[in-house]
Amino acid sequence: MARRRRMTAILVLSALGIKTAQRIKASLPDATIFGLNGRVEGADVGFSNFGQTIRERYQGGDAIIALCAAGITIRSLAPVLDNKSAEPPVLAVADDGSAVVPLLGGTTGVNVLARQIAQILDVSPAITTSGELRFGTCLLNPPAEYRLKNPEDAKTFIADLLAGKTVRVEGEAPWLRDARLPLDDNGELLIRVTTSDATPQAGELIFQPRAEATINAAASKDVRFAGHKRGRLAVIGLGPGDPDFMIPAVRKELLRAEDILGYESYVRMAGPFRSDQTVHMTDNREEMQRARHAFELAATGRSVTMISSGDPGVFAMAAAVVEALHDSDDPAWHDVELEILPGVSAALAAAGRSGAPLGHDFCILSLSDNLKPWDIIEKRIALAAEADFAMAFYNPISKPRPWQLPRAIDILRQHRSPETPIVLGRDIGRPGESLRVIPLAELTPEQVDMRTVIIVGSSLTRSFDRADGGKWVYTPRWYGTKPEG
Repeated sequence: MARRRRMTAILVLSALGIKTAQRIKASLPDATIFGLNGRVEGADVGFSNFGQTIRERYQGGDAIIALCAAGITIRSLAPVLDNKSAEPPVLAVADDGSAVVPLLGGTTGVNVLARQIAQILDVSPAITTSGELRFGTCLLNPPAEYRLKNPEDAKTFIADLLAGKTVRVEGEAPWLRDARLPLDDNGELLIRVTTSDATPQAGELIFQPRAEATINAAASKDVRFAGHKRGRLAVIGLGPGDPDFMIPAVRKELLRAEDILGYESYVRMAGPFRSDQTVHMTDNREEMQRARHAFELAATGRSVTMISSGDPGVFAMAAAVVEALHDSDDPAWHDVELEILPGVSAALAAAGRSGAPLGHDFCILSLSDNLKPWDIIEKRIALAAEADFAMAFYNPISKPRPWQLPRAIDILRQHRSPETPIVLGRDIGRPGESLRVIPLAELTPEQVDMRTVIIVGSSLTRSFDRADGGKWVYTPRWYGTKPEG
């Protein structure tokens, strides 16, 4: 069995590398940055001899991320390389973050760590392991709650798979659900997941739940154990789509999650995910079922992340999750560590692109009547317009309800001048984003779809030409009389 990884050591040799190291550390809570004295500022720990330092970290069982050439790392570690099954993960990362190369630790998760770092740096990891490339998983490196009983048989097992043999799975192996294994109910090879002390047979790999995993499995059947791992449910917002809009705390939750839930489009937007993470994608109309499923998973001690686009508290999953908890009298659900992490909502993203149209009091309204009556929506539009709020409209139009946006425009024109600036932001933060600023007099339903957020200015909202041919829009913070100076 591999040694437990004590920490992640990030070794830096240059000033350029420290910036990349800090990006990595922000998403790896157990990481420590080691910097070369005289060259690197901002490291947690200084060192003067790279070879000595990296060998000490390696022999201590630390995962190593070396921000330098792969050759330097390999030559420095060569004198201490001996037991392949016990070596910790070692990676070389380019100073500028453009390359992530796993070097050592194929049986202890180096490729999993490489994918984590590559996701942080927004690059593709240079994974060369034949079995993992073909099957999308490393059979030598199951999730932490399982152990491979017979790792000595894995090399032959994987070679047989690569040669064309099929495999069947007995028992629950959730980390293999999205793998590309050649499954067959009559497979020549066998992957068996069991709690028994079975003796491996030829052509068989046996995985056994570790003690904590066994306790959590029992807990999922309403058996309570003192001291079992507390589950966690994080409800996150991805922002509008651009990874640069995603807050660091959300990135950390995506990396730490064992189970990831959400509407299919948003889950795909958040990926790719590691082979040891289980993804549960559902239809956008199944919010309460999804919320209950998340608590069922977290109550067994798992780390669960629920994905929303934008901000999870703005017409998204946070409300359903909290409501599901409120409706439940299950103590295990109430014991889950629940955290709601904010994201950049579509209205704020569009506002930022256009200037500051929401710079004074504003409100956000959904024009969808799926969950509330249309007469309530009309009343709120009229009252917000009368109160002179700037407004943002979500879900403005769809094929089943083409008449509602024209009605909303009619209400606005009763309270706003024809020159009132209107911002139309579509897919802001995504590859096909578009932004238009037009006066209210020119607003028509044909300019809008479900992926458009509409921002309506107040009576004080202003617009003016910008250098690139567009327009800046802002609502001043003063109201009524402009302050002097």
